[in-house]
Amino acid sequence: MPNDDEQTVGGGSAHDFADRTAAAEQLPLDARADAFAALHDELRTRLESGGSASA
Repeated sequence: MPNDDEQTVGGGSAHDFADRTAAAEQLPLDARADAFAALHDELRTRLESGGSASA
């Protein structure tokens, strides 16, 4: 069974997703909102295009 680093979330590894989320959390509020909006848009696009999201 793959570990968290090998599982994918929206076409990227779960580790990449966690890193991007953690980095966004460190930003000032207005920049944080933009970072999470960009992450949301990317994940939505991947989901709508048929990308897999394993948990």
